[in-house]
Amino acid sequence: MNKHKFTYEKSGVNIAAADKFVKIISKISKKNKKNKSFENIGGFGSISNIPKNIKNPKIVASTDGVGTKIEIANILSKYDTIGIDLVAMCVNDLIVQGAKPLLFLDYISINKINLSKLKSILKGIIKGCNISGCELVGGETAEMPGTYESNKFDIAGFSVGIVDQKKILHKKIKKNNLILAIPSSGIHSNGYSLVRHIINKKKINIKKNRFLNKELLRPTKIYVKEILSLIKYNLINGCANITGGGLPDNLKRVMPEGLTAEINLDKIKTKKIFKWLKKNKINDNEMLKTFNCGVGFCLIIKSKNLNKIKRFFTKNYEPYIIGKIISGKSKIKLNEKINWS
Repeated sequence: MNKHKFTYEKSGVNIAAADKFVKIISKISKKNKKNKSFENIGGFGSISNIPKNIKNPKIVASTDGVGTKIEIANILSKYDTIGIDLVAMCVNDLIVQGAKPLLFLDYISINKINLSKLKSILKGIIKGCNISGCELVGGETAEMPGTYESNKFDIAGFSVGIVDQKKILHKKIKKNNLILAIPSSGIHSNGYSLVRHIINKKKINIKKNRFLNKELLRPTKIYVKEILSLIKYNLINGCANITGGGLPDNLKRVMPEGLTAEINLDKIKTKKIFKWLKKNKINDNEMLKTFNCGVGFCLIIKSKNLNKIKRFFTKNYEPYIIGKIISGKSKIKLNEKINWS
């Protein structure tokens, strides 16, 4: 008879399963390593080298999650793309500063360790790291019974990038610069609480709805490769990642005093998923501040660089003009209305 009535495992935490997952991460990570600049997955902390080819390196850091898009993944039992979203939400913020993503760490908190689910999430994280050219150097998986309901989990990411001080994108935005929209892949990872509210109120079964089944877990576009190429050739004066707060709030964050981003909303090329959302009696202002509405990233450029910039993008993500920089006290000015037809 076991005299020990109380154990960590009986409380709902399986250390053996957690250790097994760490070994899985370490094994996959070693296969994906391109160099030996990073060490110690499974250790107390990762050790990373700072690239030697940068004269005056500055560290840029970003952290984020994917919000309630996780709940859609749970409904559809599909977890292999949510990790791409996690990486995208972090690294797309780094490149706004001109930084090259260097390393990435993840934090997964879950009710009960499910190796199949965790491996699927990890698959997406590694794919996101590969797309953005950074390394997964570590993370944490926390089994938290009682904090999350059965089968529930949350994920967060932390990324570090590096930029030469001369390449930092600030104070370069000038009057008469053009504002370009780079298309989004879809909703990305913002506004899902509203999306889920609509689905619940209308009692839509997304498992049976082919359109929503495909659209709602479409991964967030990672813009790293294209933006870093533009920075390398000094082709942009500024940029903005269009996430929570939409186009108006995110463009405001990069605008210098005395200048205004004048946007012609009728120039925005909306996507089918946003037209579907709009039909659910969401007003234009709510759409603009909640969703990217088809604009995943913005560039601010000299007009003479427009054609050169387009060459760095595939047809699906080719940038197009939606406005310009003018003098003004307000940092954003919205003209016309979005065409939802």
